[in-house]
Amino acid sequence: MKKLRTLMILLAALNSPAALSHSDEYLDTQPTPNGGQMRMAGAYHYELVVAKDSKIVKENPVVVYVTDHGGTKISTAGARGTATILAGKLKATVNLVPDGDNRLKGFAKYASTPDMKVAVSVTLPGKTTEPARFTPLAKTAADPHAGHKH
Repeated sequence: MKKLRTLMILLAALNSPAALSHSDEYLDTQPTPNGGQMRMAGAYHYELVVAKDSKIVKENPVVVYVTDHGGTKISTAGARGTATILAGKLKATVNLVPDGDNRLKGFAKYASTPDMKVAVSVTLPGKTTEPARFTPLAKTAADPHAGHKH
């Protein structure tokens, strides 16, 4: 009986959302399917892809891919979202609209700066809005070029 109780507790722990969650630091060490930065957002992972080489402020794409924690694509049909970008001294907010199986896309005027911060909110049909925060161009331990001068 004691073994059964221990097994049930273990199974409950493994099925809890906390057991499936990943820290930003952990996600920054994982390869992403589209070369962006991954963050948790409730039951989802968002991968943010921004222009990495825009030296001047100009219209650039902002793309968010939505998957579950196992990497399965989540349809964005009927979804809506926003991304607020802080890069240098500029702030831009862009509406994100469905653009393919599991992605949302918009365009905003920004330059690719290492201090860029992006707040993303996505509302999937029939679901609550899930936010996530990104530092998509910050150097991380996962970046093999972090600390190198160019």
